[in-house]
Amino acid sequence: MTKKKRKKSNNKISNLTNTILSILKKDRNQAFNYKQIAAKLNLSDASSRNQIIKTLAKLAGKQEIIEVDRGKFKAVINNEYHTGILDISSKGSGYIICDAFDDDVFIASNNINKALDGDEVEFYVYKRRKRGRMEGEITNVIKREKTEYVGVIQLQSKKNYAFVVPDNSKMYKDIFVPVNKTLKAEDGDKVLVKLEDWPDNADSPYGKVVKVLGKPGEHNTEIHAILSEYGLPLEFPHHVEEYANNLDTAITEKEIAKRRDMRNDLTFTIDPKDAKDFDDALSFTVLDNGLYEIGIHIADVSHYVKEGTVLDDEAYERATSVYLVDRVVPMLPEILSNKACSLRPHEEKYTFSAVFKINDKAEIKDQWFGRTVTYSDARYAYEEAQAVIESKTNEIPAEVSLTGNPYKTDQKLADAILKLDELAKIMRGKRMRDGAISFDKVEVKFNLDEDNNPEGVYFKVSKDANKLIEEFMLLANRKVSEFIGKQSPKKTFVYRVHDEPDESKLAALQNVVGRFGYKLNFKDRKSTTASLNNLLKEVVGKKEQNLVDTLAIRSMSKAEYTTHNIGHYGLSFDYYSHFTSPIRRYPDVMAHRLLQQYLDGGKSANEESYEEKCNHSSNMENLATKAERDSIKYMQIRFMEDHKDEEFLGVISGVTEWGIYVEIVSNKCEGMVSVRDMTDDHYAFDQDLYAMVGRSNGITYQLGEEVLVKVKNTDLVKKHLDFNLVGKPE
Repeated sequence: MTKKKRKKSNNKISNLTNTILSILKKDRNQAFNYKQIAAKLNLSDASSRNQIIKTLAKLAGKQEIIEVDRGKFKAVINNEYHTGILDISSKGSGYIICDAFDDDVFIASNNINKALDGDEVEFYVYKRRKRGRMEGEITNVIKREKTEYVGVIQLQSKKNYAFVVPDNSKMYKDIFVPVNKTLKAEDGDKVLVKLEDWPDNADSPYGKVVKVLGKPGEHNTEIHAILSEYGLPLEFPHHVEEYANNLDTAITEKEIAKRRDMRNDLTFTIDPKDAKDFDDALSFTVLDNGLYEIGIHIADVSHYVKEGTVLDDEAYERATSVYLVDRVVPMLPEILSNKACSLRPHEEKYTFSAVFKINDKAEIKDQWFGRTVTYSDARYAYEEAQAVIESKTNEIPAEVSLTGNPYKTDQKLADAILKLDELAKIMRGKRMRDGAISFDKVEVKFNLDEDNNPEGVYFKVSKDANKLIEEFMLLANRKVSEFIGKQSPKKTFVYRVHDEPDESKLAALQNVVGRFGYKLNFKDRKSTTASLNNLLKEVVGKKEQNLVDTLAIRSMSKAEYTTHNIGHYGLSFDYYSHFTSPIRRYPDVMAHRLLQQYLDGGKSANEESYEEKCNHSSNMENLATKAERDSIKYMQIRFMEDHKDEEFLGVISGVTEWGIYVEIVSNKCEGMVSVRDMTDDHYAFDQDLYAMVGRSNGITYQLGEEVLVKVKNTDLVKKHLDFNLVGKPE
């Protein structure tokens, strides 16, 4: 009887050379033998081990690795390693932003090595530039930018696992979830999944479901998904609510005695008609010497939110309130944000105030900062204050009245509003002459029914009443930071800074607006700001206004919080801080605490600690802004679902090789016309013209041009809107 020959396993391990190099480079201070590498790859058969042994020998022969002990190898390090932040494209490749290089470093998808978008990574750059650009390889993930993702769960029938398909287009891998970690989510549910591991030999990261959000497309599911995607909270923890509810919010004689009593000064608030928290008020008194004493009174949040408490910890983590289309996710629990700290009419409140003596030329003759107690005599909506300014009377017509009935406001209050408006216009004029940039971008708002269905779209426009409040808030913010910034020795403070714009971004802006016939002058700072202001004024009411406003804002640097003051370019202030909204911004709470500390003669606070808090606040502000934009986009798509049969006039707001983006003039909803759907000709993208050009008919669709479109598809889950191109208006 002949023996049966054992069949050899000839399964070749794909990409083994790069995999071994990756393992050795990742832990380059540790030596590995073939058994340890096999274990990392979860391989145990003889064939796989032989392949590893042969590959190690081959790499050692090429001197790419070195044998440091019998059978133990380390990578040969010939490269200088750098760290940076990875920015992944939707195609799977990416770029690393690194201070060591002027240009971003390209990373091919096969050299990403399990790094994810936003991660801090270690990498090296190839010695030679490839295709005219710097190219590199990621060797290690230093810190994950995020570990939680929103996506749709797909249960694998008759198997003990599932995959979560992330909503985020930059997350290039589905997430593997064992069945015992699905939190009993049903197939097709939208979930929040947390990354737990990414084994060396695994194609996908492993995770667990931490929250089931609901069915895709449902209103609350999608709003909660937006918050969850950015790691923003849905509600306050019970112990934080309990702590806030047990605070003593009474106004006591003992506390009043420690403050400047301004309850007899004429005081009022001006806010949006649907506002629930009023964190700033103005007081107005005519002095005997002809000056005006004007108080900017801000809710004294730091009186209630003490450092080291669970309430302060929660406020710091949130860092900002988040304003979505249908709700506010507040920084502070309701007992504070809507009650104790809200400067409601006919109530006494603890406030932190900046009080100025000002003449008719809006020149400041004296200033005072400190804790106060105030009493609000009246509450105005912006529309009511605007009616006073426009009519120059104390009459409030029914159509703008908060009560829906016409009434006459107190004459002293009307006179105060008119004088404050007069002074605000003088201050604004001086700011503009000093080089401030006037960004009055149109805000999209929705009329929602009781089920949060969008019934209509309207645009929030800044009028004189809005600008009145803005100027006096700017005054308080500027003067508080100037008061501390000019002290000697230097004191640590939280500044709101805005750097000068990048020249390449300004040049790109000129390229675009030049196609509409606008000319910018970047000779020096004065000519730059003057021409930008002129541009923003010229486009008002024109079809390209929103596009130009958006591009102009994008050409600017991002404002941020820091202890290192460089001034505020956009406002043309040498000193600027955020002091006036502590109910909704944590940096304002920090500013209040520091100001009081220095008023009390305290020493300078720890700069390093406050810089860390500033960085966190800037990051959270950025996430909140993204969530707010996503919620607007989501609601715009919901609105367009009910208008699928209508034809809309739009403006081409972007042109790419895969299609044109069109923004509808009447509601600012933006969607895409795919080049595949432009079937009357073969269209090619002309980068120089910012246009799609038909090869046969010569028709061009150029940036800024008006077109007619119809809705093709609305995708609430991906927040994507597709249009069909009808043509050009006659």
